[in-house]
Amino acid sequence: MKKLKHYYSHHHNSSEQQRKCIFPVITMISLFSLFFLLLFALTLTPLSATRFFPFPISTATTPPPPYPFVESKLFPLPIPPPSPLPPRLAYLISGSSADASAILRTLSALYHPRNRYVLHLDRDSSPEDRRLLTHQVDRHLTFQKFRNVRVVTKANLVTYRGPTMVANTLHAAAIALTESDDWDWFINLSASDYPLVTQDDLLHAFSHLPRDLNFIDHTSDIGWKDHQRARPIIIDPGLYMTKKQDVFWITQRRSRPTAFKLFTGSAWMVLSRSFIDYCIWGWDNLPRTVLMYYTNFISSPEGYFHTVVCNAQEFKNTTVNSDLHFIAWDNPPRQHPHYLSLDDMKRMVDSNAPFARKFHGDDPVLDKIDAELLSRGPGMVVPGGWCIGSRLNGSDPCSVVGNTTVLRPGPGSKRLETLIKSLLSDENFRPKQCV
Repeated sequence: MKKLKHYYSHHHNSSEQQRKCIFPVITMISLFSLFFLLLFALTLTPLSATRFFPFPISTATTPPPPYPFVESKLFPLPIPPPSPLPPRLAYLISGSSADASAILRTLSALYHPRNRYVLHLDRDSSPEDRRLLTHQVDRHLTFQKFRNVRVVTKANLVTYRGPTMVANTLHAAAIALTESDDWDWFINLSASDYPLVTQDDLLHAFSHLPRDLNFIDHTSDIGWKDHQRARPIIIDPGLYMTKKQDVFWITQRRSRPTAFKLFTGSAWMVLSRSFIDYCIWGWDNLPRTVLMYYTNFISSPEGYFHTVVCNAQEFKNTTVNSDLHFIAWDNPPRQHPHYLSLDDMKRMVDSNAPFARKFHGDDPVLDKIDAELLSRGPGMVVPGGWCIGSRLNGSDPCSVVGNTTVLRPGPGSKRLETLIKSLLSDENFRPKQCV
């Protein structure tokens, strides 16, 4: 794995290109949604927490200079230096109505004390589901000991295929940045996702990677999406209504943008903290410009981050063209992938992917994954090197906590190493970046 880091560093430099800065034509709803999104993100951070901002904030009482925000003085947060300690991950696990139990199960399968977790049940879920989720997190001794699980109490209304899904992801990323700045990658998952490797496996594999890599499935060959997604203009009622409704189209159509190039791909990704900083704080205007454009774009979660990362000179050469998921599509593909079952077990393992989707919350295949891949007992978190308790008579080994930096990778680490070596090979890494 250490060879991968050298390979990446050796190929990291690239020539810069000039780009134009032209605002696309947008609707008034785009402006309002951007304003409220940025206003809310700023209110998440207390003024004293200046370390979370990518530029210094002056607290002096003397009058400010005529131009206090000078563009040349803005700068991105540095990439974390190499560390002998394992990386930390920040997860968003989101769900909707009746997903509370599935979120808790996915959380238990993903849990590690070094990570951070943001759980979100959208506003369409019942108060009973929300209370169940909060109660289960509050009464879990391990979660309370490390206090690294956050349930979003003020739920967002999330419309499938709408920009509110992007807003919800940015909201969770802002929470993660505000509460802690010591994590390295942000991973968005849903209640219908499930891991195929332990967190010790994943953290061990990622320990040997540069921490500015972004795993994001992407392409500029948008094909049929040009006519059905790029040119139509949609409105997401979730931006201004309190009840969930489907998106609707307006009669006007638009041309493809010329200020930036469109990219599309999977809505599931593993993004570096430095790129999340860039999207949230935006010392460059590109993330805001693209956000306004995608406010009226159908299925914007499959294009927003992809378009930003591939049009930003600072990040376009950090992409790895994969969502690190096993997903089974019908032939021909339908709007949704099919639900995985025991019949898909071998293909899931052979894919070497660390995550898979979609699953029904109570499918027997999840029990098989727990038993054969994760060594997770019923109602327990997945054990790792930090768990030093006894396993006798079905006891939970994680009830006794040891050193949380100790990793005990298993077979899943070898599978993941094989996948990453392939993704960073001469054939797959540079040739598939932002093309």
